Amino acid sequence: MSTVELDLRPESYSVLRLAADAPAPVEVLAAQGFVSITRTQDELSLVCPSAVAPRADEAEGGWRLLTARGPFDFALTGIMAALSTPLAEAGVPLFALSTYDTDHLMVREEHLGRAMTALENAGHRVHA
Repeated sequence: MSTVELDLRPESYSVLRLAADAPAPVEVLAAQGFVSITRTQDELSLVCPSAVAPRADEAEGGWRLLTARGPFDFALTGIMAALSTPLAEAGVPLFALSTYDTDHLMVREEHLGRAMTALENAGHRVHA
C-alpha cells in the first residue's frame, strides 16, 4: 500500500451505545460532518461530534477522527492494515469505521500525537 493521505477533523467525537430498539436521535441525524449510526440485534451504536451527543448510559468522549482521502475502489486491499499496523506497533488503540467511499480511524485525544507520528513515520500524510 502506498502513502495514504488523511485529514484530521478539528472537533471532538463521542462513541455511544444505546438499546437495540432505541430510535436514532434526531439531533445526531441532523448533525453536520461525520456521523455513523449502526444498529445490530444487540445495540444502536452512534459516533458523532461530542457537541451533539445525546445522553446515554454507555458513552465515551474525547475521540479524534482521521479520515483517509478517498474514494477508494472496493477492489483495493490493505488500506486499513496500512493504517492500523503502525498504530498497533505504537500502542495506539483505535476505533475503525468504513463508509462507501473511504476509511476512518478514531483515536483518543491523549494518543493523537503518538498516532500522527506513527502514521507519518509509516509514510502516510496527516493534514490537520
